[in-house]
Amino acid sequence: MAPTKAKTASKPRLAVWKFASCDGCQLSLLDCEDELLAVAGAIEIANFPEASRAVAKGPYDVSLVEGSITTPHDAERIQMVRKQSRYLVTIGACATAGGIQALRNFADVKEFTSIVYATPQYIQTLKKSTPITDHVFVDFELRGCPINKHQLVELVSALLNSRKPNVPTYSACIECKRRGTVCVMVAQGTPCLGPVTQAGCGAICPSYHRGCYGCYGPKESPNTAALSVGWSRLGVRGDDLVRVYRTYNAYADAFRRESEAHEK
Repeated sequence: MAPTKAKTASKPRLAVWKFASCDGCQLSLLDCEDELLAVAGAIEIANFPEASRAVAKGPYDVSLVEGSITTPHDAERIQMVRKQSRYLVTIGACATAGGIQALRNFADVKEFTSIVYATPQYIQTLKKSTPITDHVFVDFELRGCPINKHQLVELVSALLNSRKPNVPTYSACIECKRRGTVCVMVAQGTPCLGPVTQAGCGAICPSYHRGCYGCYGPKESPNTAALSVGWSRLGVRGDDLVRVYRTYNAYADAFRRESEAHEK
């Protein structure tokens, strides 16, 4: 009797899901290029409509979720995604902090829909745009608008090898120091969110003599109150302070609370 061949171990299965978002974070995965080839060799991309029409049914070992929850259907679908996923990772500002669409959370969404849509009665939307973690358990959050592709590859590698992802939680100021960029707030009096913003972009804006816009959301234990005092000394007060904290990560707890503290 001929010996039977050992059964080939199946590859971990990856799924990518989209909710309310611009697709930028999914494109960051496609932008990985050479890195993506290495990732594709180690895993089975079972569900990624942005890249392929071939969709395999769950369960999945890793699910990457882009976008915020903005409709009743979204709220139901994310429960289904969670049930099918061993690890669920949110990617980008929309999934981790509600995104730009979370600006609706501070106003009347019905007023917005009446202005934008000719027949707003057909629009089924929630009053608030909320991050995924408000609805289901999330194993890891990857910040950014969009995310850093190198952090994404590190994250997938870490999950495949059962280790903690090596993603920084310190401020963007550290990135400025490492690249030798002079502090724009100290040297030029330019308002900058770098001291309270998580690193990840490589401090691009300060390298061009512009203040950080907070694309990566609040860093670990951010002192937003102290930064607001510093901004007020530069002439930024009231509504302007509210506005700077309400951009890409408007519903991140630290930014939301600080914006509300300066609301009239």
